[in-house]
Amino acid sequence: MRASAVPEILAARLAQSDPPVSEYAVELVEGVVERRGEIDERIARYAEGWTLERMPPVDRNILRIAVLELLWRPDVPDRVAIDEAVELAKNLSTHRSPAFVNGLLASLVEGKGLATPAESTGRGSAVDSIPGQPS
Repeated sequence: MRASAVPEILAARLAQSDPPVSEYAVELVEGVVERRGEIDERIARYAEGWTLERMPPVDRNILRIAVLELLWRPDVPDRVAIDEAVELAKNLSTHRSPAFVNGLLASLVEGKGLATPAESTGRGSAVDSIPGQPS
């Protein structure tokens, strides 16, 4: 799907009222569309041995949502963003995808020393919150 088609698809879906689209889902879609370049840059930086084009589309989009939440949604704890992304990968993608998504997001969280809006809120690192790791 072309990125330019996303706003039109969202508008068409919002015009349907059954079932309603949550406000949070709209915020995620709009946030990813608005920051896609920055998000893709971060994913590419931490996707060792993978290009965005080579990733399964489901994984790529799960990662886009998670990166948005990790870096620009201070209301979403890192642990929640990572857990939800891994669960989506388990339910929607390949058997290898959960580990890939988890590893990439863990690396991104460890490298969050670069200033972004969410990072400047003092949320701290979520390295201790990686699914399957002791808290």
